[in-house]
Amino acid sequence: MSEENDPLLAALNDDQSNDQNEQTQSQSQSNGETPRLDADGDTEIPNATVENVEDIDPAEKERHDALTALKNKLIEHLHYETKLKEMRKSLIDLDKEYNKTEDDIKALQSIGQIIGEVLKQLDNDRYIVKASSGPRYIVGCRTTLNKEKLVKGVRVSLDMTTLTIMRILPREVDPSVYNMTTFEPGEISFTGIGGLNEQVRELREVIELPLKNPELFQRVGIKQPKGVLLYGPPGTGKTLLAKAAAATIGANFIFSPASAIVDKYIGESARLVREMFSYAKEHEPCIIFMDEVDAIGGRRFSEGTSADREIQRTLMELLNQMDGFDSLGQTKIIMATNRPDTLDPALLRPGRLDRKIEIPLPNEAGRLEIFKIHIAKVQKRGDIDFEPLVKMSDGFNGADIRNVITEAGFFAIREDRDYIIQGDLMKAVRKMVENKKLEGKLDYQKL
Repeated sequence: MSEENDPLLAALNDDQSNDQNEQTQSQSQSNGETPRLDADGDTEIPNATVENVEDIDPAEKERHDALTALKNKLIEHLHYETKLKEMRKSLIDLDKEYNKTEDDIKALQSIGQIIGEVLKQLDNDRYIVKASSGPRYIVGCRTTLNKEKLVKGVRVSLDMTTLTIMRILPREVDPSVYNMTTFEPGEISFTGIGGLNEQVRELREVIELPLKNPELFQRVGIKQPKGVLLYGPPGTGKTLLAKAAAATIGANFIFSPASAIVDKYIGESARLVREMFSYAKEHEPCIIFMDEVDAIGGRRFSEGTSADREIQRTLMELLNQMDGFDSLGQTKIIMATNRPDTLDPALLRPGRLDRKIEIPLPNEAGRLEIFKIHIAKVQKRGDIDFEPLVKMSDGFNGADIRNVITEAGFFAIREDRDYIIQGDLMKAVRKMVENKKLEGKLDYQKL
């Protein structure tokens, strides 16, 4: 606390000032002099008062000296208190620096440890562990470790000399699988998807309901669905639905394009599938989204090259992981494709993909809803008549309608405007109609 903020010092200063003023006034009145004020407004001691200092009452002088001594001691105390605080702060910084130096020295002097894997628990204190170099050992563990976590398959670190289990290590994750978990869906919700209300309801029943309310299925006595297939023409919102599920459900999400699983080395693709499902089971609840699944889920046939056979082995591993002896639990699968006719029947059967949801081209009501969603985000002037836009955009998908808004923005930029009008939208729709003539048309039959 500073001298200005100390209440005791302030009281002493006021007391001394009042005593001095009273003495000055009394002596001035006794000598017939009028007290003068100095520049600060305080009473100025006249010359007669200065000359008659010796006439002050001894008791009053003793009191004044005592207060002055107390004031000096208080100032000295505040000075040492401030100095003590600075030294304490310096001591804390030195302590942090000391601890950091000690940790660095220990890290430099410590001996490395061996990575191993627990194979079997013999009793409460002994385990069979396989070291990374190959040999197997019967070892003990530190008393501070949670022995309930030392189950088969857990990675541990072993002391270099005694081979004692020192700590439990996290599971080794393939870098490719880890990169799949870093997918960010963005700020997408089901309310921002137009024209697919029925499809959204069916998807949430299969994916969201079992994760958030599993007791409903136990009450009815039915098994939870494992996965769903989204199929339909390109640009209708299949991937968008999966992203909305990832953003709103709140579960862990693995985004895996099927083409990213295929590897040129034999067995690597199947291993990657196993790694992906193992990671999902350890981080439940989890959703696996496989886009363009026809890259590995095509029909199997007897003839083909070695690359085709590797893709078939990858498919068989995928089938085993989806419906093998191990239950998926709180792991759900979403697959998307625009070529459902090429998929293998074993992949489509119930028990693996329990529900197939067709994502069709939007009808008039759907196109109107999509237009309103996209146009709400742009600057516009005047009233927008959606009826001619909806009529002219027959056969458009969601991506086409979004592109209409983008093209309308380009027309506004060309005319040096920072907003779009009805005419921009009409010209953009006509342009997209001409572009759509270049696209082929695929017919989809319901699965």
